[in-house]
Amino acid sequence: MSEQSPEQTMDNLNQTAAGASDTATEKEFLDNIRQNIDAVDCEIQTLINNRAKLAQQVAAVKKNHTAADGNINPIFYRPEREAQVLKAVMERNTGPIADEKMARLFREIMSVCLDLEAPQRIAFLGPVGTFTHAAALKHFGKAADTVPMTTITDVFREVEAGTAMYGVVPVENSSEGVVNHTLDGFLSSTLKIIGEVELPIHQNFLVAEHTKLDGLSRIYSHQQSLAQCRHWLDVNFPNVERVAVSSNGEAARRLKNEWHSAAIAGDVAVAEYGLHKLYSNIEDNPSNTTRFLIIGHEAIAPSGQDKTSIVVSAHDRAGALIEILKPLSYHGVSMTSIETRPERPNKWAYVFFIDMNGHINDPNVSAAINDIRPLVKDLRILGSYPKAVL
Repeated sequence: MSEQSPEQTMDNLNQTAAGASDTATEKEFLDNIRQNIDAVDCEIQTLINNRAKLAQQVAAVKKNHTAADGNINPIFYRPEREAQVLKAVMERNTGPIADEKMARLFREIMSVCLDLEAPQRIAFLGPVGTFTHAAALKHFGKAADTVPMTTITDVFREVEAGTAMYGVVPVENSSEGVVNHTLDGFLSSTLKIIGEVELPIHQNFLVAEHTKLDGLSRIYSHQQSLAQCRHWLDVNFPNVERVAVSSNGEAARRLKNEWHSAAIAGDVAVAEYGLHKLYSNIEDNPSNTTRFLIIGHEAIAPSGQDKTSIVVSAHDRAGALIEILKPLSYHGVSMTSIETRPERPNKWAYVFFIDMNGHINDPNVSAAINDIRPLVKDLRILGSYPKAVL
């Protein structure tokens, strides 16, 4: 079979459909379509392997250039580059596949290619099957080596020690608010924010192969998930005990040895623990979303659509917060969030975590931060990073 371009293959497919005679049998028509599908698959496979070879060339250049500079740790993962690629995929997409689904396909292709350059070890707040695990897979793809950690502090330590290249931690939920342990982690760490993930939180009612629904006596889940599904549970299982556990992954794990229990967890737990999804999307608020941060060591170049996060230690005086925020308004910088945490070990002293639109390299963002510095005791830039794409 002679090689054809994807456009020629699609033209053949369209001509086959248009030219099918009334007397053609269904089998003949389907056989023609399937032959065209096989041809397209060959094209796709060839192009993916060509992309992978280019990724290997990129890796070779980085290794050679880094060695010439005397550095033994080349950086292979470029969040700003990946964000630009995924945005371009969605912008040029013409369907019928939806933009985000098309970008997810490319996300996995990029994940496999990055694994060829250098395998990526990613620490996340575990156990396996949690929404943080789902966020790690969404951001880095399934080719990444994702490693569960017991606590958020452990994720920070793993990345600081270099045992993991990057970490994934939750920072806020649209229903339940900020995750204080993550904010506190930055107060004692030099790690930077290099990316973010926004994950719609869809809760599922899960059972095991051996679960006996007529004898159901308890439902396991994290306390936040139980709270997010309170109304649904009140209507459907009002008399079954609700047991809060450390994570949704732990809830799913417990079903292995219990015939009288069910769990509430996300899609990742279904696959990881071999469970059955009895009911889907049982959360009371269908728009419930959790934001996760990607933490690492390096500074990130602008992607074109970025955020900058800073932490500020303010003076203890009236109007201190108003003083801090004025430069943002003056330079036209949009603040997206602000959170307050105690400044340990000092009593009655506080720090402010501020997120804003723009990159530190943007003149207005840089000018605003420079104007804030003399007004506060301390200011640290936690990172400039691409806004969540998927």
